Amino acid sequence: MFLVELPAHQQAFDIRPLSAALGAEVVGLDLAAPLSDGDFARLHRAHLEHHVLVFRDQHITPAQQVAFSERWGPLQRHVLHQFALPEQPEVLIVSNIKEQGKPIGLGDAGVFWHSDLSYKDKPSLGSFLHAQELPAEGGDTLFANQHRAFEELPDALRAQVLGRRAEHSYLKQYKALQQRSPWRPDLTPEQIAAVPPAVHPVVRTHPESKRPALFVSEHFTTRVVGLPDGESEALLQRLYEHSTQARFVYRHQWRDGDLVFWDNRSVLHLAAGCPEHLRRRLYRTTIEGDAPA
Repeated sequence: MFLVELPAHQQAFDIRPLSAALGAEVVGLDLAAPLSDGDFARLHRAHLEHHVLVFRDQHITPAQQVAFSERWGPLQRHVLHQFALPEQPEVLIVSNIKEQGKPIGLGDAGVFWHSDLSYKDKPSLGSFLHAQELPAEGGDTLFANQHRAFEELPDALRAQVLGRRAEHSYLKQYKALQQRSPWRPDLTPEQIAAVPPAVHPVVRTHPESKRPALFVSEHFTTRVVGLPDGESEALLQRLYEHSTQARFVYRHQWRDGDLVFWDNRSVLHLAAGCPEHLRRRLYRTTIEGDAPA
């Protein structure tokens, strides 16, 4: 006797824009239930249009988060593997909680504007972050639309960056992060060897929408290739300031059950932080992208 898997039924859900800059919330969808190909295609279109999707009221297990993430592509694991969820190593624990005098997760993730894993030869397509415990205050996440940032570049600045390439390194801000937090671990030689610098276009073309976007960040971009150090740093600082202006930004205030999915090819993001004494715990999965062009 053979068991036949029945096709998933389409669900009734709404996709509602959240801000003029970017972002939309998905309301009425249950990711614990089977997701039809038609519903997935609708979510895919919405992700390309809005760049950040907020799935409300999601009560799913880490294994279900991994399964949904894998529908978008193969997953990437963070170099700080000591903060992976033991029973689901594809999941990175983002948390300020300490147990027995040790952090259970990466407590200072996202304190600088960045695009996840831009220091990889194949940076991330996108990341999911699922709320587990939220603080009573703070803990917001900011997202900046890099398509609009490119489109609104002053002409002179645009001429300076078109055709340029920049280096990205995981190590750029690492010592600064350790100075901010005694909990940020030292990297082993093996971990350092796993994250060599990568070089990508300053302006990348989104592989699906074909829209150009700025692709530099204060967290990981070290230099513009081919420019003297002073010129490179001055140009990057102008790009950082331009790309994170308020008109490009959506500020996400977390609710219980939120699962947020952002496009690392389209946006930068930043963790606004919360009081240290308030517990915060989220689970992150990250999807591999392709080499920027």
